[in-house]
Amino acid sequence: MTTTPDTIVLIHGLWMSPRSWEHWVDRYTSRGYRVLAPAWPGMEGEVEELNADPSPIARLTIAKIVDHYDRIIRGLDRPPIIMGHSFGGGFTQVLLDRGLGAAGVGIAAAPAKGIFKLPLTTLRSGWSILRNPANRKKAVPFSAKQFNYAFTNNLTPEQSQPLYERYAVPAAGHVLFEGAMANLSRKSALKVDYRKDDRAPLLFIAGGIDHVVPAAVNRASVKKFTKSKALVDYKEFPGRTHFTAGQDGWEEVADYALSWATENATAKRVADEMTNR
Repeated sequence: MTTTPDTIVLIHGLWMSPRSWEHWVDRYTSRGYRVLAPAWPGMEGEVEELNADPSPIARLTIAKIVDHYDRIIRGLDRPPIIMGHSFGGGFTQVLLDRGLGAAGVGIAAAPAKGIFKLPLTTLRSGWSILRNPANRKKAVPFSAKQFNYAFTNNLTPEQSQPLYERYAVPAAGHVLFEGAMANLSRKSALKVDYRKDDRAPLLFIAGGIDHVVPAAVNRASVKKFTKSKALVDYKEFPGRTHFTAGQDGWEEVADYALSWATENATAKRVADEMTNR
């Protein structure tokens, strides 16, 4: 008997915490799903605590983060839908490459190793960290102005300020450097097999005015994944920033992501069962 996934795992991105998913958790829970939004390891505290003491963030690496989610997902009784935002979207790609998940959704997803698209807005968004190699071992916060450029570029500084105060936390410098240097490392933790045919269905969602991961980057990822027979799809929402999970109108994005994931996870399960008969 075919069953759809009953659990959704949400993975937050850099400069964010699980609080960034608060609206999505409520919406999906109200629809009967078990919704998990675990923090990156060491980031289990509230935003205010992490800003007061960001030292656990400074110790993070991509391998530690992905392995953390790997253990959580393997502990579930059936494959979940995995959704990740920004670097969380990059981690989603790695987790699916490991054979995990019934379906994956990358929202403004950071690219895996092998994507060379680097828009100027992406570089500017991360320059406050990347300009100083010493930041590799630090947790580096955004200023309100930097947050406004990177996450809420559809808003005035005054409109952006409350969002900055509620959601922004320092970023793990090591994680950003790893992502920036992925294509120069043979052992990058962001390495995936773009030709893997048995990967779970994967959707990329892009925002039309995203400064951190512009739509062109997600389109490049989609093109790379078409090297396999596994399903990869793309949806772009005009006028949406990198803060699309919390930006006004987030409901449309959340509903599209869930609808696509449940439909295609079920379709893949049916196909797998027919193949194994």
